Amino acid sequence: MSAPAVPLTDAPGSAARKKPRAAKPAKPVGAKPRVQHKGAILAFVLPFGTLFALFYLVPIGYAIYQSLLVIEREGTFGQATEVFGGLTQYILVFQNGPFWESIGRVLSFGAVQVPIMLGLALLFALLLDSPLVRGKKFFRLAFFVPYAVPGVIAAIMWGYLYSPNLSPFSAVTENINFLSADLVLWAIANVVTWVFVGYNMLIIYSALLAIPAELYEAARLDGAGQLRIAWSVKIPLIMPAIILTAIFSIIGTLQLLAEPQVFRSFSSAVTSTFTPNLTVYSTSSIPNFNLAAAFSVVLALATFILSFTFLKFTQRKEAK
Repeated sequence: MSAPAVPLTDAPGSAARKKPRAAKPAKPVGAKPRVQHKGAILAFVLPFGTLFALFYLVPIGYAIYQSLLVIEREGTFGQATEVFGGLTQYILVFQNGPFWESIGRVLSFGAVQVPIMLGLALLFALLLDSPLVRGKKFFRLAFFVPYAVPGVIAAIMWGYLYSPNLSPFSAVTENINFLSADLVLWAIANVVTWVFVGYNMLIIYSALLAIPAELYEAARLDGAGQLRIAWSVKIPLIMPAIILTAIFSIIGTLQLLAEPQVFRSFSSAVTSTFTPNLTVYSTSSIPNFNLAAAFSVVLALATFILSFTFLKFTQRKEAK
């Protein structure tokens, strides 16, 4: 009987014996992983980066450049030339009383209008997410339809409704002058609220749909009703969406232009400096592009500071 065969790889001195592989050098701690497919990443980013630079960064840079120039003339009727003026235009901006009054006006506008608008948007979103409401598709569309109306068209429509001589509700408009100096700002606030409630509702409602159903089931097992679930479960979980809509609303408030521009045709109380953007628009129409550019830069910085401060404040409250 022959002995069992010994595998060649175990035979001493065999040529088929495998050589031990060299151990790979360990990566240093904290080393960044190697980025692969750099060409594909560049191909996807390049179109956006090009458009972002052409239509966002370049106009901002050009506005800053224009704000540093002043117009000089040789004599009373001499040819106008643009020369570097440093911060001359910015000094004029900070000395311009109507511009700062317009900023104060829109801040008062936003302090009242934004909470009301977001409160309604949150209420409508919670109602759409409630199992007690029927016909959700109809109401979702009905709430969102005003946003599909262009802002100018909405302002014209509401302007006619406010006008005492044209409104079908003359019994109301003859007794309450919504286009007076005391009420026209809040008449504009009503238009903005009517248009943008549905837009903000859709953002909040999308956040509600992302909440796992297991959390609702656990809350019901603990005896929570629909109001308790909405207050203690839904609202805390969608707070990032609410903060996002608030930041959008702050930015939109400081950029208010279309509605007051249309209301100038209905009310003499809306002047060319009623809002900051109207001030920029009327200044550029003189034309004084350099001062208008300085107004725009200051307004952009004010918008950034206000939005950033609000974001940091809300983040600090959430961290507590």
